[in-house]
Amino acid sequence: MIKTDESNNLKICLVGPAYPYRGGISHYTTCLAKELRKKHRVYLVNYKRLYPKFLFPGKTQFDESKTPLIVESDRIIDSINPLSWVKAAFRIVRFNADMVVVQWWHPYFAPAIFTINSILRILGRGKIIFICHNVVPHEQSVLDGILARIAFFFVEAFIVQSKEDRDNLLGIKKNADLIVHPLPLFDFFKKGEINRQQARDDVHAVGENIILFFGYVRPYKGLQYLLEAMPLILEKIKIHLYVVGEFYEDSTFYKKLVREKKFARNVTFVERYVDNDEVEKYFVASDLVVLPYISATQSAIAQIALAFDRPIVVTKVGGLPEVVSEEKTGFIVPPADPEALASAVIKFFKEGWGTKMLPYFKEEKKRFAWGGLVSALEELFRK
Repeated sequence: MIKTDESNNLKICLVGPAYPYRGGISHYTTCLAKELRKKHRVYLVNYKRLYPKFLFPGKTQFDESKTPLIVESDRIIDSINPLSWVKAAFRIVRFNADMVVVQWWHPYFAPAIFTINSILRILGRGKIIFICHNVVPHEQSVLDGILARIAFFFVEAFIVQSKEDRDNLLGIKKNADLIVHPLPLFDFFKKGEINRQQARDDVHAVGENIILFFGYVRPYKGLQYLLEAMPLILEKIKIHLYVVGEFYEDSTFYKKLVREKKFARNVTFVERYVDNDEVEKYFVASDLVVLPYISATQSAIAQIALAFDRPIVVTKVGGLPEVVSEEKTGFIVPPADPEALASAVIKFFKEGWGTKMLPYFKEEKKRFAWGGLVSALEELFRK
């Protein structure tokens, strides 16, 4: 029997970062909370402190956008204060949730999450479900698997967002009850307030075709291979590459590569976190989004591109091929292969694939609806 409140809705506690924190996990938590609240009573437990400053590689953890994505939440959890973990657990117990949905993305949070789950298992009645953004991090250490096992100990069911993460999870927690559901569409950046020409003017675009690399720059993102592909592309077509995002490593290597390959005038580096208000203009101005990752489980960047009906070139790693439909919403190429990247980009522009792909987006986007994720959570609960 499903226990519900007097409104015949589930009582759901959602645990994860939300505003004032920035970034994809925060946006995800916010969108999920809003979607869940269409049907259910939701209590969102947010973080009072996410990372200590010395552990965070970026300039700030906080969303400084003029139009931040905001949802009502209770900021309790301090990642380095165990007393706050206990306080959060007792708040959740008092809420008397039917289901506790926890955002999982990094083993750093394992001690806090394990402590909260331990108390909930003793005093609470709600089913504990994890949404795994990464079962283990992209850049792994020896401790990551151990910490994940600890965090997963009291978890009754999981949602993973790619087949690779399903395999990663089953390697840690054999026979885990899980559903594979793709990362939903990040369509909240799409306001429709700017047309293509205005967007191109805003990013100071010239006459060339534009390709976009967007998001944090980290080694696993494979930017090196896209830059190595640029001279091959420029032999065949005129093009301009925008690299837009905060570098979580030294950018000197990439800029040196551009200078050595002698295409500096064909690339623009925007080395900062782009606030919500600016995301739209870069995607509207671009013709093609390129994700040259050398490892991945899934990517919010692909879901932003799809929201803007922008074709994507992705590498055959992790869940990326599960998101992009070949010759419908993009192309899939081998990882760490500049020649393959170059061939796909050249083919896209020379053969007019932008126009050919446009009719497919409306139908393809249906499988990435937020309502589908809510249905997956409801299914796990009813099991």
